[in-house]
Amino acid sequence: MSIPVVTAIADARAESELVATLGRGDGSLQVVRRCVDVADLAATAQAGLARAALVSAGLRRLDRDVLGRLAGVGVAVVGVVAAGDEAAERQLRQLGLTVVTTVDADAAAVHAAVRQAMSTGHDGSAGWLNRAERSTDDEPAASAEPVDGRVIAVWGPTGAPGRSSVATGVAAELADQRVDTLLVDADTYGGSVAQALGLLDEAPGLAAAVRHANAGSLDVASLRSCARQVGKGLNVLTGLTRPDRWPELGAAALDRIWELARTTMPVTVVDCGFCLEEDEELSYDTVAPRRNAATLSALAAADDVLAVCAADALGVQRFVRGYAELTELVPAARVQVVATKVRPGPVGAKPEKQVAAALQRYAGVTPAAVVPDDRAAYDKAMARGRTLAEVAPRSPARAALRGLASRLAAATGDRPAVAAAGGSRR
Repeated sequence: MSIPVVTAIADARAESELVATLGRGDGSLQVVRRCVDVADLAATAQAGLARAALVSAGLRRLDRDVLGRLAGVGVAVVGVVAAGDEAAERQLRQLGLTVVTTVDADAAAVHAAVRQAMSTGHDGSAGWLNRAERSTDDEPAASAEPVDGRVIAVWGPTGAPGRSSVATGVAAELADQRVDTLLVDADTYGGSVAQALGLLDEAPGLAAAVRHANAGSLDVASLRSCARQVGKGLNVLTGLTRPDRWPELGAAALDRIWELARTTMPVTVVDCGFCLEEDEELSYDTVAPRRNAATLSALAAADDVLAVCAADALGVQRFVRGYAELTELVPAARVQVVATKVRPGPVGAKPEKQVAAALQRYAGVTPAAVVPDDRAAYDKAMARGRTLAEVAPRSPARAALRGLASRLAAATGDRPAVAAAGGSRR
């Protein structure tokens, strides 16, 4: 039975030659449509007319997001380049394609490439890129050994339980303990890391890194250029400047960012949004935009998840409802609960014990850290755009976060540090 394929190749002459070659083959591949652009390609794939696509590097607006959409509807993708065009092949591989053939290949070779793409993944990718594919000739750190880093996602339910405070605090404490750390603001509803750290100018940030990833140009150098250095060992990818820009953060590009971050930083801490819903397809009859893609992508990549719970009756109730859904999403990650805003007022005397007992009773978990509600210290840090470690080193909240960071640092093992990313805070 023949495999229905579509072509989307920028060079019309090269496409005609390829289609003619396939027409002279044994019929194992059947060209059902010759697409003129990315929109035509996506529509054809969405209609279920093809099982594979042959695409070229020169196709306008071909990016990781498009490849992810094709994978989502079960279409395998094979890159097509002119013989000897190393630049085009490198561009396709940076987009995530691992199966590439040449435009002058015979029908049997193209069929073999399509079969390989179908067996390795619908988008033709094998997930992790090898070291050669991660490096480029102009990459300063290409000769350095890649880091085997960890991703720590910080999640909490709706109601401002203190996700950003925990993410920022833990990242700062890791850096203070000489663990080079990348802090990423991936909250598409209300990112606040830039404001908390005094990064009020328009920094490139996560959106710029996503654009690089989508275009297949994200490497160590470009990731560094998008980040800001905030003190020794702490680098920050700031979040969206406006919540309505959430469509810019596509899952395919974010997956690439987490992958590359692992090879460049011992620890990446991701401040996630609260919402775990992934039912946008109920409202669309095509591949749906996903506002929660950043959160879901970070959680899927995480080795450790810090689940943040505000220490009051409403906060615990919200946490218990969301915690069950969280554990279903991250069965392989180590989830640690962090109780925040702990004070006697909402729960009575000995608030640490009261909160621990409530979480054990209703969620079956014991907090890994209990962070006191040191409002004065947090207000001072926010007013100055600095971390607790900088403005209130003796704060009990800082002590709790430092202890948590120490335990996380121990889990990272001995990993080599890397050069600081991007520009400085000021």
